[in-house]
Amino acid sequence: MMTTNPQHAQSLNGDGRHAPSISAVILAAGMGKRMNSDLPKVLHPVGDPPRPMVQAVIDACRDAGCKRIVLVVGHRQELVRQAVVGQRDVEFAEQPEQHGTGHAVRCAEHLFTRQIGMGRAKGGDVFVLAGDGPLIRAETLRTLLQTHRRSAAAATLATSVIDDPAGYGRIVRDDAGRFTAIVEHKDCTPDQRAIREVNPSYYCFDVAALFTTLARVPRNPQSGEYYITDVPGMLLAEGDRVEVIPSVPPEDVLSVNTPEQLAEVDRIYRARRAGKVGA
Repeated sequence: MMTTNPQHAQSLNGDGRHAPSISAVILAAGMGKRMNSDLPKVLHPVGDPPRPMVQAVIDACRDAGCKRIVLVVGHRQELVRQAVVGQRDVEFAEQPEQHGTGHAVRCAEHLFTRQIGMGRAKGGDVFVLAGDGPLIRAETLRTLLQTHRRSAAAATLATSVIDDPAGYGRIVRDDAGRFTAIVEHKDCTPDQRAIREVNPSYYCFDVAALFTTLARVPRNPQSGEYYITDVPGMLLAEGDRVEVIPSVPPEDVLSVNTPEQLAEVDRIYRARRAGKVGA
């Protein structure tokens, strides 16, 4: 995972003299068709008192040091905007049509023009996260960012090893255990589907590296969509450094695609907030 690109050698210093900015892009445009509700999926409530799932992600980003948070909105976006009204560090980017996670992140590119223009190693870093993952921990994000900056990486992923990886992108490694790619579940070979290390969609990118690479991501031949999961492999192939840390607790990876899954996530979330399980 060593880079041959010298632009990253000076990207993030460990001497304490300068801490580049950290922002977040949270994907919040999904419809959540299997939720049996017209409510945007990220607005389904968790906790007591109940609050939208996306608010838990926003709070984790703040606790990890984000000063700027961009929500990518689409389906019934007026409800998402209203749910976070008055939060001055939250901005919005619109995804009018859904063409995949890569397309969703590109919809926020115009908000990062200045950082992109500063180039790699100067424009700061950005988390890219899913808005329907309320079990996310600020501690995990801080670990992700520290590794990213300490290694001067173009991209850093936090992964998890889970018992049932069905539906998740797999983390593919070479014979030496080095990361090579993320492969979406539907694109996996039978051998790849047996991999239990998965991608829970916790990313940290150099801002310029992210958006310049997203511009070249091809359409997936099966779905016709653009995937953010292609970016780390593309960066690695071009000589940039990509780091992978297996630091996401398995319970935090629980998906929320159905009312039953929401109930289970809500149970864990409430127990954690009550101090019954690790926070």
